[in-house]
Amino acid sequence: MRKNIMPFIFVMLITLSSFTTLHKFYVSVTQVEYNKEQQTLQIISRIFIDDIEDLLKERYSLSIDFDEKEKNSVIDKYLTTYLNQKLVFMVNGKKANFVFIGKEYEEDLMICYLEIENVSSLKTIEITNEVLMDLFEEQQNIIHVKKENQRKSLILEKENNIGLLKFSK
Repeated sequence: MRKNIMPFIFVMLITLSSFTTLHKFYVSVTQVEYNKEQQTLQIISRIFIDDIEDLLKERYSLSIDFDEKEKNSVIDKYLTTYLNQKLVFMVNGKKANFVFIGKEYEEDLMICYLEIENVSSLKTIEITNEVLMDLFEEQQNIIHVKKENQRKSLILEKENNIGLLKFSK
């Protein structure tokens, strides 16, 4: 009886161990906050460093290392170009261009700071976010938008990469 159980346990251990391997998540989080006094949309986007590094290397054939401080302007240039292609904001039915303010690193994240100026009111915002979707099929981009005490969120995926949010007042 013991001889029959040992092969069974061995097979079960191998099967179960295949489910314990780490699954990589492909996600970014973008926060948009309407600042009524400054009439701006302040945008903070958090992206995993290794993912955006892989994408920029593949897309632009760059041999960059995000740890090298002297290449920050090169990274900023390509990052700005890429974000302008993949992140689109329509505010109150009109396309709104953002300004890339800068970036910083926090552990394994790149935090990008963007701003849309001259936003006198926020009634609707349509966001297209295709960041990293051209490299990772499973990519999800979470968007949080805040206007005063109202908060709304979207989860955008490759097949559903555009979302519309409406605000009262």
